[in-house]
Amino acid sequence: PLEFRSQALAEALEKQDVAAVALALRHGNTVVPLIKPGPRDRPLDSGEVWTYRDPKTGEVALLLFSDAANKPANLPPAVGLQSPAWLRAFLTRYRSTITTVFLDIAGPHPMQAAPDELLKALDA
Repeated sequence: PLEFRSQALAEALEKQDVAAVALALRHGNTVVPLIKPGPRDRPLDSGEVWTYRDPKTGEVALLLFSDAANKPANLPPAVGLQSPAWLRAFLTRYRSTITTVFLDIAGPHPMQAAPDELLKALDA
């Protein structure tokens, strides 16, 4: 669906402009893959976010997307659209677990950041 995208984030990633990515994350929604979507009758339940754990190292990555269409087909099919406040809270809660954050990992314009870098950007 058209609403599962962030045009500002897509444009910032296309330019590989870190400041513009920070601005887009601070002021717009982000698409996240879900293991299990929240129940339709409970709109405040955003579902369970899917993260990637590297089988060799055990490191955990959070994957964020500018558009649901950029999510690789081999990830769980459900997506959620999350706010900057949600992203800040999620990264804060799991900052000792998540080692990296990938934005549009499969393209068209991927970027990678440390959780602490994103938290600084969200708080700027």
